[in-house]
Amino acid sequence: MRSSIGEQIRIYFGKCYRIFLNENGWKAFISSGIITFLISCVTGANMFKTYRDTRNGAFALVCACIWIGIFNSIQSVCKERDIIKREHRSGMSVFAYVSAHAVFELIQCLIEAAIVTAITIIFNNSTVPSKGVLLPVAIELTVSFFIIIFCSDMLGLMVSCIVKTPQTAMTVMPFVLILQLILSGMIFELNGFTKKLSFFMVSKWGLNALCITSNLNGMAGAPKNPDFDFEVANLLKMWGFPMLFAFCYVIIGTIFLSFVDKDKR
Repeated sequence: MRSSIGEQIRIYFGKCYRIFLNENGWKAFISSGIITFLISCVTGANMFKTYRDTRNGAFALVCACIWIGIFNSIQSVCKERDIIKREHRSGMSVFAYVSAHAVFELIQCLIEAAIVTAITIIFNNSTVPSKGVLLPVAIELTVSFFIIIFCSDMLGLMVSCIVKTPQTAMTVMPFVLILQLILSGMIFELNGFTKKLSFFMVSKWGLNALCITSNLNGMAGAPKNPDFDFEVANLLKMWGFPMLFAFCYVIIGTIFLSFVDKDKR
């Protein structure tokens, strides 16, 4: 008798956990801490204090979170493609399989976000804002970091569902990262098509969220960007769009992986 969707999600969640333990997945937490530590060492004492240093620091943290998230999942599905093909023919639900990965990696991303937040606050304890827009600063930063990491993780998961080999996934990954960097709106001034394309980049929304919590518009020399307005509705918008993207990535990945039976390998 075929297991229900819920039962299959539970089974594959357990499998994700066993793989995490067997492949020493905890190293991802150490990597997250090291990356954040290095960024915090170079952002300087003016992070959360001056406009330029805060925006540069926020951009560096967003890049780190995107890197962390994509690396969580970029090879997680494609490396098991032969197994997935065999199990799918035996009654496995692709939706349950992808959902189990998404749920497991949600937990992993939350832990990584907490690590990034803790190190960031420790290094900038004297300059971190006294209050956030909606929540205490520590929680608000954790939510923002989590959303950036999780959305990037789901982007990596989608790519892993689409490509057929880990080698292809690692070839595609640099292009995904480059797009996130150049279309964030931080490095280059975007106009026309590129500006429209930037609305689909988690880097844009993540950078805006961190700048809002930092009250960047309230700092001396700030150009008063409306995207950085210190308002609850503005912050919720910056959180909402990436989570919508993450949901879409899961759906797209599920659709592509459902054609796994057509693989010629």
